[in-house]
Amino acid sequence: MEDTPPRLFDTSIGRLCSREAQIGAFKTSTEYNELLSFIVKDANLRIRRIQDIVTKFFPFVMLSHRWETHEAHLHEIQDDDIYELHPVNGIAKLQSFCKITRDAGYRWAWIDTCCIDQKNNVEVQRSVNSMFSWYRHSSLTIIFLSDVPPSSQFGAMARSIWNTRGWTLQEFLAPRIVLFYQNDWTLYLNDCSPNHKESAGIMRELEDATGIHGWALTAFCPGIRGAREKLQWASMRSTMLPEDIAYSLFGIFRVHLPVIYGERKENALGRLLQEIIAQSGDISCLDWVGKSSEFNSCLPASITSYAAPPFMLPSLSADEMQTSVSSLRDTRAVELASQLYIILEHLAAPRFAHRRLHLPCIVFTVSEVAPKASEEDGKYFTYAVKANGLRDLLITTEDKLIPFSRKTPIRQKFLLVRPWDRNLLELYNFTEPASHADGSVITEDPSSLPSSPLRDNVPIDSESDSRELRLVVRLGQPFRAFLLAQQWGREYNRIAADHDIIAQVDDISSVRNVMDVRTLEIL
Repeated sequence: MEDTPPRLFDTSIGRLCSREAQIGAFKTSTEYNELLSFIVKDANLRIRRIQDIVTKFFPFVMLSHRWETHEAHLHEIQDDDIYELHPVNGIAKLQSFCKITRDAGYRWAWIDTCCIDQKNNVEVQRSVNSMFSWYRHSSLTIIFLSDVPPSSQFGAMARSIWNTRGWTLQEFLAPRIVLFYQNDWTLYLNDCSPNHKESAGIMRELEDATGIHGWALTAFCPGIRGAREKLQWASMRSTMLPEDIAYSLFGIFRVHLPVIYGERKENALGRLLQEIIAQSGDISCLDWVGKSSEFNSCLPASITSYAAPPFMLPSLSADEMQTSVSSLRDTRAVELASQLYIILEHLAAPRFAHRRLHLPCIVFTVSEVAPKASEEDGKYFTYAVKANGLRDLLITTEDKLIPFSRKTPIRQKFLLVRPWDRNLLELYNFTEPASHADGSVITEDPSSLPSSPLRDNVPIDSESDSRELRLVVRLGQPFRAFLLAQQWGREYNRIAADHDIIAQVDDISSVRNVMDVRTLEIL
């Protein structure tokens, strides 16, 4: 029962039951007698047979819904038969949910409004960190669309406010079986199939409404892989409590963190992103445009900064890559490529702890910052930026920078950096594929995987010098850069821009400037 909520409604009697009460009910059931009888007959029980008997008694149904102004809470109904209460506001919703669950053949039901003691901080924290697992292990999740009227046509669900709430993202992704109900508790589109995740029409409507591809909607696997895309899914959703926009993602990323209501949402999001990077070394979380967080300047102040998809840089075709590599085949170029490859191969992975990001970078020193006339409303400042080995850039930011040049230097140092991506090394991942609890291998939609140079049709048996020259060619392509400003110590702050900073080396021969490779500490 470790994946079962500790407090559930017994729909047969309309009462809320603790874990102890659930076990007590089991001991008076026919399933329990069957188990005892089975034990007497055969002392060498198979564990799966025990599980089958117990599972017949404990399947539970979860509810996903939008909270209304008046909901039923634990202290209001914990000692009552909810079927006997006056059906107003949240009570009516609770009664209908339990009746639908009971009529579908399920004894146990869970609803967040009154199955969690909101006044118990320890229970709230455990629930937040367990909720994804509860939805995942539910036998059915009912999704109640309170603003979708009876007999609605295709498209009504897409317009429901349910699609805009933060918590409902995991409440749909986690369960394997869901059913959508309209506000009169009839099935949406009168679709009587046993699982609306297998309804092509409903899934197409949900995909259009959320921007989440169909594969993830029907076969989502939690984890920190593909973090940037998952953050984009949540970027335009909202929660009643500001910190919940981060807490509602704990299960999706499969991380466990303290729940600290009262902390700023900026801090809650920062702790989540810090944990993702610390566990995975995935720096896609740094790919955003907007305002910097006080938690760390490399992180955004708001999840809305992930709303736009990542800027997609053009990639070279196999023929273009081969032509570029051929043009570099001389002794000096091969030697330089080999040295650079070794340096980059031995770089440590990004580290993030205590709000400090240790980020491996290819570094270009900024030699000039000059203000430019801007058509903005005065909130932003535009600067022409020159850096050694890079083409000139225009950068627009809310930060007011002190102009400088080689003739009029200042003491503060500025850098344009390329965060290092190990995918450019064409290293292969030999880890075992992930699997479901039942042992089946998890397959992923190729479109959901991060881009990688391993897909550039590179021959497996290519010589090492060709691989190293391909690295040089890629380093000569445009890249997404960060502008960093040195602080009083040896640390740096990221200067947030209002658009992606796309930089490029002067020419392929300038790649030798790439030899400045460091791990920088960013506050």
